[in-house]
Amino acid sequence: MIDDVERRATIARLNDHLRCTGEDGWILLSAGVAGLPIATKDAVISAIRHFADFNDDNDPHGEHDCALLTVGNIQIIWKIDYYPRDRSAEDADPADPSTIKRVMTIMLGEEY
Repeated sequence: MIDDVERRATIARLNDHLRCTGEDGWILLSAGVAGLPIATKDAVISAIRHFADFNDDNDPHGEHDCALLTVGNIQIIWKIDYYPRDRSAEDADPADPSTIKRVMTIMLGEEY
């Protein structure tokens, strides 16, 4: 069993991988983000991929699973949730990618 610090670092690494590459999970756009012009959506996705300003205020658990940022004059929230791969109701372990599916939702601040 891994200790809590190593566990959080593993979760952060896996979350960063999804956020930066779009691999090993799903990325969903809210209706508000989906309705933005393509150039604006591209800017939003680029800002999320390059986001690195994690700190104790916006990432208190050190898991890189959520952030609020501004792109142009648009406030964006992105959040990563975890769902059991086998679709059971049981909690799966976000530090074990074989048990969960990561889903990142990107939404306008006003949609949260």
